[in-house]
Amino acid sequence: MTTSRIRVILADDHPVILEGVRYELERSSTISVVGTAKNSTELMAALTNSPCDVVVSDYVMPGGRYGDGLALFAAIRQHSPHVRVVVLSMMENPAVVRLLMQGGHSCIFSKADPISNLTIAVHAAYANGRYLSPRMAAISDTIKPGARGNTAGAALTRCELEVVRLFVSGMTVTEIGELLRRSKKTISTQKSTAMLKLSIERDADLVRYGIESGLVSSAEPANS
Repeated sequence: MTTSRIRVILADDHPVILEGVRYELERSSTISVVGTAKNSTELMAALTNSPCDVVVSDYVMPGGRYGDGLALFAAIRQHSPHVRVVVLSMMENPAVVRLLMQGGHSCIFSKADPISNLTIAVHAAYANGRYLSPRMAAISDTIKPGARGNTAGAALTRCELEVVRLFVSGMTVTEIGELLRRSKKTISTQKSTAMLKLSIERDADLVRYGIESGLVSSAEPANS
């Protein structure tokens, strides 16, 4: 019966991925896709108009007034505290995975893993459990407590890492401040502190770091 199904809203800015995920999840008799979104504005509207149990959302999803990544997931939690999130991502940066897990996001799915496993992730999220797809589990194994290593960005705080990611994706300091509702001075300070921690002096080198460490894809367009 549909009333007993797990109600899911999907969010991804790539139509092919969105439809592929929808097709896979709707093959399950226990899951009902009640909405889709291509950016954070559409996602928050869907949460208001279509009550759901789980959101399956891309980590990097440009556009929309609520941003993406950690900022978006915080907005989802504030808007709908009962809704669980499955994070979809192509990024394999250990620092990002660590911060997601520290923030209570324990269901993380790599787009490089078989989509057939996504149903398991949705069920785990619904049960307030933990599920890391195989590639994400391998990354998690490198950042267990006590294992310091050379994890890229591990020394950055959550706010610093998010500022760096947004800056590298093409946003200006002013735009980041507006998105995260912080002053331009605060964003500038967090960016400068992050660069100091990373021993980076030039913005061009910060962009290179973001690409090489997996914070953004080299094919990801900058915001215009």
